[in-house]
Amino acid sequence: MALGEDLGAADEVIDARGRLVLPGGIDSHVHFAQPSGPGIVMADDFESGTRAAAFGGNTLVMPFCMQQKGQSLRQAVKDYHAKAEGSCHVDVSFHLDHLRPDAARAGPGAAGAGRRRLHLLQGVHDLRRTWRCSDIQLLEVFSTARETGALVMVHAENYDAIRFLTERLERAGNTAPKFHATSRPIPVEREATHRAISLAELVDVPIMIVHVSNGESMEQIRWAQQRGLKVFGETCPQYLVLTEKDLDGLNMEGAKYVCSPPPRDEASQKACWLGLETGVFQVFSSDHCPFRYDDPAGQAHAEGPHQLPLGAERHSRRRDAAADPVLGRRGEGAHHARTSSWR
Repeated sequence: MALGEDLGAADEVIDARGRLVLPGGIDSHVHFAQPSGPGIVMADDFESGTRAAAFGGNTLVMPFCMQQKGQSLRQAVKDYHAKAEGSCHVDVSFHLDHLRPDAARAGPGAAGAGRRRLHLLQGVHDLRRTWRCSDIQLLEVFSTARETGALVMVHAENYDAIRFLTERLERAGNTAPKFHATSRPIPVEREATHRAISLAELVDVPIMIVHVSNGESMEQIRWAQQRGLKVFGETCPQYLVLTEKDLDGLNMEGAKYVCSPPPRDEASQKACWLGLETGVFQVFSSDHCPFRYDDPAGQAHAEGPHQLPLGAERHSRRRDAAADPVLGRRGEGAHHARTSSWR
């Protein structure tokens, strides 16, 4: 295939005048076939997820390889390769998702498992599972990443602050989806972003703050970049086209829009757009994290609303969410969360 003028004979010529010709997209933040609690597995496996990626114009996706309790990182990688083998419609590369950040102390080989991207969560909490890294664990992984040349991706939220707020909301009976946003307001993300940057500076290791949702957290990244620190940023479609109002739907409809960090307000949307336009964010990814809202197998019927497998499906529409507004229709992008839309 070639682009240009007067290219000579070809089996097929596509007239692209008046159109945009783009290379295949890279969605560097997706979740496929990932266990998410007892009896709950994400709606997309590698076959359906990569098929959706191809329809969305992506030719490479980078899922997370989620380490399970009691499992070595090497075994986790082997298991995910087995899940993907023979099922992918596009190219695939893995991130390592640390469930046991103390594994970094076992040495570069164990921590890296041949990979150059590590994912850490400063604070994700619900009643079924807790993923968190203490500061000392962050520093241990940062140190190993520096030795191996790995890039650490950080989910920046303050676990203790989320737990503090969540417990008070639950005691008051405030468990509707809209309170997910209340339990993790902007300061929770802003503080964790600044702390991750500061700890990375101590070790002198590059990091990427993923799925940034608001201007205050973005300014922490800009501040670090202006000081010459090796800090990168990522935002996602949900923060460009959703707000926390979308979580306030009747009969649990708002659950379709839950993600962490949550959608914010219109000012945060504008800030994330500015971050993309000015280069504070180097990466725009879907954070595709699909669950079935109405699941005949019963996966979506947990004990309480805070235990539902929640999340907006946005993987196959990542380009639409950015391209529509960029081409003069800002605010009219693909903004309705859906589940398994191609089935």
